[in-house]
Amino acid sequence: MLVWLSSYLQQFHSSFAVFQYLTVRSILALLTALLIALWIGPTVIRRLQILKFGQEVRTNGPQSHLSKQGTPTMGGVMILFAVTLSTLLWANLSNPYIWVALFVFLGYGMIGFVDDYRKVVRKNTDGLVARWKYFWLSVVALVAVSYLYWLGHDTNATRLVVPFFKSIMPQLGIWYIILAYFVIVGTSNAVNLTDGLDGLAIMPTVFVAAAFALIAWATGNVEWAKYLYIPYIKFDAELVIFCTAIVGAGLGFLWFNTYPAQVFMGDVGSLALGGALGIVAVLVRQELLLVIMGGVFVVETLSVILQVGSYKLRRKRIFRMAPIHHHFELKGWPETRVIIRFWILSLVLVLLGLVTLKLR
Repeated sequence: MLVWLSSYLQQFHSSFAVFQYLTVRSILALLTALLIALWIGPTVIRRLQILKFGQEVRTNGPQSHLSKQGTPTMGGVMILFAVTLSTLLWANLSNPYIWVALFVFLGYGMIGFVDDYRKVVRKNTDGLVARWKYFWLSVVALVAVSYLYWLGHDTNATRLVVPFFKSIMPQLGIWYIILAYFVIVGTSNAVNLTDGLDGLAIMPTVFVAAAFALIAWATGNVEWAKYLYIPYIKFDAELVIFCTAIVGAGLGFLWFNTYPAQVFMGDVGSLALGGALGIVAVLVRQELLLVIMGGVFVVETLSVILQVGSYKLRRKRIFRMAPIHHHFELKGWPETRVIIRFWILSLVLVLLGLVTLKLR
């Protein structure tokens, strides 16, 4: 929005041209989202308290979590508002990738909102019926990826980039839709599973979003894409704004979500952020790299799959409790130790993922 305004104002004063630079707009998008989250945070928390939108805690979980009963949830709405407004202000709105990213982000946020609302109203942890939840998650993902396939099929936009191999970039064809669907839906649920401790999910999300901002810039730049042997996609550069807005909103939310949390993001936040990371990975053609950089999310998801599978087949549990962050809690680790160590692992994995862009 402000890109168009600054372009118009350039005829009156050349200094407005600074707002055309992607680096300037990305920093401003981050700061805008951060300030919005910090500004509306206290109001959102008070409103959630008045509405009695408190967290329902599982009675079969770690006993230390019982003190979290009643802590306001659905705080992810401040993330949705901050990211959306910041992106609309600083992104070039003629770019179709921006609208696709916002469509998935807000669509998943709405599904999460319904899920959270049902949990709050019914005072249980079931929320939206699983089959309907996955149905609507699938609808949003398939609409987005079908449009993207129509927009860029048989071009660089539908190639698969394989980490460590610069000469392997197969054209996916119709398999692009299938891969993209599983990446978006899978990532949204992976972030959702990780969101079990104060601040545990938001910092890995911030780390991955920051890395994707760099990758989007490189993918949308002809020279850097050629230098790194990654496909050049002309619409990708503008995704830097969306990614930095997530970074800013995430840091703003962490201000209130850090231990002991004043508010939880709920499914409205975790599903939206997971969907956002998934769609960005698809748009920059780095689905496999997301597995490396989002390794914490992957491990959390695998721990649940292994736990359920082992119990059904052998009637034995592998972990004391799944997702795996609860396993470490039940082993005696303080919650803050689990959180910080997972943050450190996430940062290391993101750095390793970025290194693979050159080691190809």
